[in-house]
Amino acid sequence: MPTIYGHTTDDAGRCVHYHSDVDVIANKCAECDTYWACYQCHQEATDHGFGAMDLESNAVMCGQCRHEMNFEEYAGSTNGCPQCGQPFNPGCALHRHIYFQLQ
Repeated sequence: MPTIYGHTTDDAGRCVHYHSDVDVIANKCAECDTYWACYQCHQEATDHGFGAMDLESNAVMCGQCRHEMNFEEYAGSTNGCPQCGQPFNPGCALHRHIYFQLQ
C-alpha cells in the first residue's frame, strides 16, 4: 500500500492544510516519485519544487482505498473515487496546474 507523505492527520491522507471529509486525494511528485497529501506539505518537507506529472501516468491516489489514477480517470471522477465511491473535494481542481503537465 503506497504511503502518503506530509503532515497527515489520518490514514486517508487528510493533512493540516486540507482536512475535510472529502480531502482524501494524494498527488505524486514527479521529482521524488512520492505521494503527498498536498503541495504545501511537500513544500514544507523537501528541498525541491513539486514536479508536475504527465497526464498518462498514475499520479493521483484515493486516500480511502489507495486506488491510483491517471489524469483522465481522476478528472472524469466527478462523483468521487471510481473504485470505492469516496467523494473528492471539487476544490482540488484549482491546483491541477501544480500537479499535472496541462500545457
